[in-house]
Amino acid sequence: MAQASVTRRYRFCAAHRLHTDHLSPEENWAAFGKCNNPNGHGHNYIVLVTMKSGAPAAAGRVLDLNRLDRIVTEQVVSRFDHRDLNRDPEFADCTTTGENLVLLIWDLLVKHLPSGQLEKVGLIETRDNYFEYAGGVGKVE
Repeated sequence: MAQASVTRRYRFCAAHRLHTDHLSPEENWAAFGKCNNPNGHGHNYIVLVTMKSGAPAAAGRVLDLNRLDRIVTEQVVSRFDHRDLNRDPEFADCTTTGENLVLLIWDLLVKHLPSGQLEKVGLIETRDNYFEYAGGVGKVE
């Protein structure tokens, strides 16, 4: 049985500060550099959501892309767009790194999508920083 995947692209803009209370101010600066600026900084994030399709339907499409768009908009874009990620309750005990953000986005989506269809979530933070998650382990401290 043939299986294909489809990836949809979404965007949001958000601010954050890379900082953890587990480190001293000097250690935070050493770990995060200018991204530890007390005033924070922002990114134009791109989220890539890849879904597996099942067997092709008669019309050739199994995935409901309008439903996927609605879920991603409700669960991710509306939640994070033009927000300070450090103020999100999910980041109360962890750093707002791209690794943790992509894990959170996965968790927000997987419970609203058909079982087994979410293949992976990618997050482009900058020209040089891309994060990807395909299920498995939890948050990075």
